[in-house]
Amino acid sequence: MSAGVDHVAWPADVAARYRASGHWRGQTFGAWLTALAAAHSGRTAVVGERDGVTSRWTFAGLDERAHRIAAGLVDSGVRPGDRVVVQLPNVPEFLPVVFGLWRAGAWPVFALPAHRHSELRHFAEQAEAVAVITVDRHERHDHAGTARQVAADVPSVRDVLVVGSAEFADLAATAPRDLPDPDPSGVAFLQLSGGSTGLPKLIPRTHDDYLYSVRESARICALRPDSVYLAALPVAHNYPLSSPGVLGALHAGAATVLAPRPDADTAFRLIEAERVTISGVVPPLAAAWVQAAARTGHDLSSLEVLLVGGAKCGRELAERIGPALGCRLQQVFGMAEGLVCYTRLDDPDEVVLGTQGRPISLDDEIRVVDPDDPAAPSDAVVPDGATGALLTRGPYTIRGYFRAAAHNATAFTPDGFYRTGDLVRRTPTGHLEVVGRAKEQINRGGEKVAAEEVENHLMAHPDVLDAAVVAVPDAYLGERTCAYVVPAAGAAPTGAELRRFVRERGVAAFKVPDLVQVVGEFPVTGVGKTSKRELRAALAALAEKKG
Repeated sequence: MSAGVDHVAWPADVAARYRASGHWRGQTFGAWLTALAAAHSGRTAVVGERDGVTSRWTFAGLDERAHRIAAGLVDSGVRPGDRVVVQLPNVPEFLPVVFGLWRAGAWPVFALPAHRHSELRHFAEQAEAVAVITVDRHERHDHAGTARQVAADVPSVRDVLVVGSAEFADLAATAPRDLPDPDPSGVAFLQLSGGSTGLPKLIPRTHDDYLYSVRESARICALRPDSVYLAALPVAHNYPLSSPGVLGALHAGAATVLAPRPDADTAFRLIEAERVTISGVVPPLAAAWVQAAARTGHDLSSLEVLLVGGAKCGRELAERIGPALGCRLQQVFGMAEGLVCYTRLDDPDEVVLGTQGRPISLDDEIRVVDPDDPAAPSDAVVPDGATGALLTRGPYTIRGYFRAAAHNATAFTPDGFYRTGDLVRRTPTGHLEVVGRAKEQINRGGEKVAAEEVENHLMAHPDVLDAAVVAVPDAYLGERTCAYVVPAAGAAPTGAELRRFVRERGVAAFKVPDLVQVVGEFPVTGVGKTSKRELRAALAALAEKKG
């Protein structure tokens, strides 16, 4: 394994094998878009709204806008290898901005709209970003003001570019010109690590590895030129960007519709108006869409596939999606660090409902190892069907985080396997069932409780919309369980009713929640996942107040 100061590369012999197999094709994002524009020139590439105005851009129009922005960025002083924090909501300008950065050889650092000063400053400092690109305001937040404060705090940040401003309009009107193509094996952008604790680490993705994931995702999800992909989640996140996401749609010559908000009213309006065929959501949003579908007046008949991922989709919710929305469920399990698994569209229902899919590539190497040994070597595998910690390496899974040598020493095995932190079971067919996160496994007096398992039982209650189970410190047991529950419309079940319901489903007594809190909604991370960190913090604050 070779390592630079910033970026850990694949070993040379492994990289050569991925090139020889055709996984890595030596194509940059900029060259890829130009080829797509030539093949699909007049087809719609992107539909999006900003400030109440809807834009529809063809592939040719998107390509030209990206060329102009690239030239403008270079004229403004952006150089190959420069890092630029991009914090844009789902506006049409997102795509020409990031393709413009790629054409200029710069690296977008993908921030989410929900990030605020603390996170943006962290990203800018860690990446030594030279600029921040954002919007003026979004969802009542002053993004431009926050970006300018980051620029004042971080010496490397020279510019703040606000989409919609006169300065941005001038830059986007720059005459296009040919620019040197960057190295396709080099870093293309930095994504953010997932999870709900601590500040994210930066994930370096290359043109070669990411485009392989995009191409295979589009194939597995059966995208075609007449598909229409609805990006309901923040498009800068790995899942709506590439699984199959907006980039998968581009690869297929299909249209992407950018939803300004993910709520059912907005999404259903766009599904009907644009004849959306495929979208991807996280489980809490899927649950809300399922509930809203029963009363919507919108025509959802065009929707063929709903991908659900970002967190495990429990069996109870999975069984409701198809009947409620009239579409095929496709489960997806992946991470910004690389590995992506899908159920296939021709998988049996039992596989689709009960697993989170199998890897994209035959060259994705999967090891499921002893979950009780955090330093388990990559060959300490457990049998199929047993729960273990997931390790992986492959043609699109990174070999190290950006500028994180100390963390890389524990996050990766000496032979290059990434320790994902996920607990899984592997079936004899190679499908993975996600059991939970190793750090979310609750140790209740020596008995291990997988939070997702209890959540799935709670979700089976007809009056429960969503559930999240977290650990509560306990002097006697070490940890107890607390179930946060969002009720469905109507009367909320009591804690006693829910505990009895779980007990009557035949689970071990230690899995019945010790505490139940009924709440109106969950705090969420930037991409819409339930933030268990904030739930735990609320419990700690409550305990301190009582104490």
